[in-house]
Formats: sequence, C-alpha cells, structure tokens
Amino acid sequence: MKKFTEDDVVGEEHWAKKGDNTKIFLWNKYTGDPINSIGTLVFVHGSSMASQPTFDLHIEGRPFSSAMNYFATQGFDTWCVDMEGYGRSDKDRDSYFFISDGADDLEVACQYIKNIRSIEKVHMYGISSGALRASLFAQRNPAMINRLAMDAMVWTGEGSPTLENRRKKLEEFKANKRRPINLDFIRSIFSRDHTGCAEESVIEGFAKAICELDTSIPNGTYIDMCENLPIVDPEQLTMPCLVMRGQWDGIAAMGDLLKFFERIPNPDKQFIVMPGVSHASFQQKNYMMVYHILNSFLSQASPNYLG
Repeated sequence: MKKFTEDDVVGEEHWAKKGDNTKIFLWNKYTGDPINSIGTLVFVHGSSMASQPTFDLHIEGRPFSSAMNYFATQGFDTWCVDMEGYGRSDKDRDSYFFISDGADDLEVACQYIKNIRSIEKVHMYGISSGALRASLFAQRNPAMINRLAMDAMVWTGEGSPTLENRRKKLEEFKANKRRPINLDFIRSIFSRDHTGCAEESVIEGFAKAICELDTSIPNGTYIDMCENLPIVDPEQLTMPCLVMRGQWDGIAAMGDLLKFFERIPNPDKQFIVMPGVSHASFQQKNYMMVYHILNSFLSQASPNYLG
C-alpha cells in the first residue's frame, strides 16, 4: 500500500444549507480515493476559533501542523466544519449560538457528508466546547457516530479554575451576543494554564490564522459553560468513547471527567491523560503524541466478544 505524504493531501471546500438560507462551511482533506478511506473523521472546533486554524494549521518547519493532513495520510477522509457564527459560515444571524445550535450544525454537516459519501456513520473528534457540541450531537444521533473522541471536555464544570474565572464575566457575556478577539486573546489560551507547552512560532501562527477569519466570536458557548452545565448525559453516549485530558488543562478538571467517564455505558471506552499538554492539544509541543492517541483509538478493532 502506498505511503502518503503531506504533498499527497487534497483539499476541497463544501457548503451545506441549514434551513432556508444559512450556509455552513465544510473543509475536506484526503489522500487517494476518499470513497475507499478507512473511515470518515469530522473535527469539531471550540468556542474561540473557527475550524481551519484549529485543524488545518500550517507552520513552517513543523511537519503535520495540520491534523487534517496527518489523518488524511493515515487513510481517513477528514472534514472540519465552521459552526454558524464562525469562520467562513454565515455570521449575519443575531444569535448567541449556544452549544445546542452547534449540535444542530453538526447534524446538517454530517447529513451532507453522508449523502455525498454514501456512508451511515462518521468518527467525530471535538475539543473544548467542540467536545460538548460533538457529544450532544452524538447523544441525539447515536446511529450516525462510529467512534467519539472528546478532548478538553467539561461535564459539570466542578473543579475548573478557568470556568471559575470566566463566571466573573458572565453578565458581560449575556449582555452581548458576540465578543471581540485579537492576537493577545489567543495568546492567553497558552499562558492561562501552564506556560511552555507550545512553541512561540505555533502560538503566533495559530493566533494570526484565527484573527484572519474572525474579529469577534459568539458568546453562547461561554454562557452555557458558565451556567448551564451539565449539557451532556454520559449515560446516553452508547458508542465507543475516548476522553482526552491534557495534564495542565484548566477547563477539564480530572475529578469531573472521571465521574463523566464512569457513567459512559459502552465498555469500549478509554480515558487518556496527555503529559505536557494544556488546553489546545493540537498546537502543543507534544502534538504528535496527541495524534497517535487519537489515531490508535480510531483505528482500534471492535471487540468480538463483550460477555
């Protein structure tokens, strides 16, 4: 079998329609014939950035800064989606765009992918509030999910210093449907938990890519994570699940996640702590370790016997 490189990866843009007029942007990367991929993988972004900077980042001298490139070379048909209000999807509707809205966007996106690829299920990876969007979508649509990976997940929010600090601005978030972002704000993601987990060149490249697409982002996910948790019921996640938690993550409190993990009913489940990683795992110094963890879970054979 041919061994693919980043030079072999093909990228294509797609547009799905939500309701009558709203356009949802999808970005697809693959190698070879995507119809014959080993699986379809949908990446779901977090609260403060669109999908392409998160999952298709390019940093000179840093191979596979694009997670999509890496997983495409492993044989996956990879997709990312801009939630409504972010990136290249429509932003003109006056809305907070809550986590539930993001789960609706994922249903639109996955139905589109299912139709053009003639498939029944997708793998899904979400990070931070993207993990909440992905898991809520999976809870609502279990028949559409093969394997679900949740990175930097939060369940009740108990024990999260980042959310404790964020709640101090809750009334400000509720008073405005969007909040401005800039380079300094993106840099703060890498300094709030534990400095040194990411290279400066990656932080700067990531921040620049985000701010080229958005100067403001919706407040809905922040409001949800400050006052509406829990949003997901782990007992309804019946598919194989992976919970990924960075060692230094200030949102994903260990005790909260372990209680969440314990309640997932499928015995085909894993809880992984990623050493040396804070919140934005694909932009960390240990990003290739993170890819390996996710790839191993997605590539794992299903058990023949469960008892």
